[in-house]
Amino acid sequence: MMKKFLLVVCGSFVGAFLALIFCIIASMIMSFGIMGASAIGGSKSTSSIDKNSVLYIDLNGSIEERQGGGTPQVMAMLQGENITSSSLNVLISAINEAKKNKKIEGILIDCNGASASPATFEALRRALSEFKHSGKWIWAYGYEGINQFDYYLASVADSIFINPVGAVDIHGVGGVIPFYKGALDKLGIEMQVLRVGTFKSAVEPYMLDSISPANRLQMEHYLGTIWNEVVDSIATSRKMTPQYVNQLADSLLIALKADTLIQLKVVDGLCYRYDFEKKLKQKCHIDEKDDLRLVYPEDIAKDLEAKPSGDQIAVVYATGEIDGSTGGIFGGEEGIDSEKLAEVIHDLKEKDKVKGLVLRVNSPGGSAFGSEQIWKAIEDFKESGKPVAVSMGDYAASGGYYISCGADRIFAERTTITGSIGIFGIIPSGERLYKEHMHVNFSEVKTNANSTMAASGLFGIPVRKLTPTQTASLQRMINEGYELFTKRCADGRHVSQDSIKKIAEGRVWDGVTAKQIGLVDEFGGLNKAIEWVANKANLKKDKYKTQNYPDLKDDWRALFNGMMMSVTQKRMRNDLGDLYDYYNELKAIVERQHILCLMQPVELQ
Repeated sequence: MMKKFLLVVCGSFVGAFLALIFCIIASMIMSFGIMGASAIGGSKSTSSIDKNSVLYIDLNGSIEERQGGGTPQVMAMLQGENITSSSLNVLISAINEAKKNKKIEGILIDCNGASASPATFEALRRALSEFKHSGKWIWAYGYEGINQFDYYLASVADSIFINPVGAVDIHGVGGVIPFYKGALDKLGIEMQVLRVGTFKSAVEPYMLDSISPANRLQMEHYLGTIWNEVVDSIATSRKMTPQYVNQLADSLLIALKADTLIQLKVVDGLCYRYDFEKKLKQKCHIDEKDDLRLVYPEDIAKDLEAKPSGDQIAVVYATGEIDGSTGGIFGGEEGIDSEKLAEVIHDLKEKDKVKGLVLRVNSPGGSAFGSEQIWKAIEDFKESGKPVAVSMGDYAASGGYYISCGADRIFAERTTITGSIGIFGIIPSGERLYKEHMHVNFSEVKTNANSTMAASGLFGIPVRKLTPTQTASLQRMINEGYELFTKRCADGRHVSQDSIKKIAEGRVWDGVTAKQIGLVDEFGGLNKAIEWVANKANLKKDKYKTQNYPDLKDDWRALFNGMMMSVTQKRMRNDLGDLYDYYNELKAIVERQHILCLMQPVELQ
């Protein structure tokens, strides 16, 4: 009887499991059928675009660094979520193509609250400004209103419209840093911090109760420079003075009535969505009864993941934390696998058709060991005689600068966050947690003095504090890592190590200051870096193609595992509420490698 019962249960389980797999595969097939027209590689030909068309840019959701592959989109669709992310490379490609396409009259920017860092907005704004130089127009519209960085982007438009009951928010930039020391003390967890660099602020939340004077100094400097870039750009485009823009920021602009914004020259018109569409049809010479002819970025952007024949410039993306404990594409963050990325670079070195390389860096750093492996791969590539440039995105800090410093030429945005040349280690100790709060005791049996140094108890937190000898040895390792880091930077920038140390100490720099002190060579985006490499490789314009690396491949096992993991994450988020973020922070500390070149990114408000 029991045997029959087990067979029935197992059979039911297997049947349900196979049914689940079948549904997933069927959903994938259906999803790809739906997404075929908009996915990379499924772009419409330019002949299918009607006359009097408008490129429609929806500033909604996150703007990622690179788009490609169907797995994340399918994952979102299977979970019943809206796909609201777009990518910088597709948007810029679409803007450039629209500039050349005679059937496209202009661009509509729909301001719905995009999520991105200032450098991403700066790159997009430059592309839009170049589009305007072709003689075509740009309009911007805010249905509910326009937030600060959407407005920074929209200010390049010929005309800005908002809803009659909408608002515009310009308030300046700032960041709020959480400090965990008090909470960790209550839990009985001691963070044993080892670092080199007065400005290496990533460790401060675990060792201080509030911001240090050094960190405040560096943040005030780079936030001030970023804000000046935003202010100057808005002032130039809207024919204002920088002083006037700052007055607007201090006036709590968001609280003002919409009609007042016209008087202040912040916007050019007020209209509801329906009336705005009528205005747009008139602008495009389209009959009021006809639909607007909108072209979406995916419809016109080049196939950026296609494998070209002939000479090529390799664009290698290094996005996210280096060897971090992120959850990959399903954890909501991208990450850099140093071993795999180094392998990609070594493979490119051996390809005759690859004439040069651009490393696109958007990383706050991470593992010191992993950073060194990527640095070495770049050095090996340079031995082939092929040129290498770095294009910095939002962040190329700490380990992100480590992997950049050896390039022949470094390009950055004015609002890029870079530098942070420093190194640290954080080793938690749960001795008080286990003994005083959980009343758990551990006994040791060992053959040597340091046999149980890395022994972990519950939650992966080490059982004992470091001894003075162990602390001194690890600090010596940190110091040696800092010496190596600064030497790599000095050799790469062709300056003395002492001169690097004067601007190192873990200090974070904005792109403008980084160029002044020699950490960056030139302002510009990815396309400018590609053009520089092509020129150094003696490649004539239109005689070469670019190809993105690493390849984007769909991993269906990862998709299935991701679905299971997603259910767990959602359950934990519901159960823990606001504590979920703190849990993730502690989890990352435990799972990360202990020696890090990492900057803690600050979300700008």
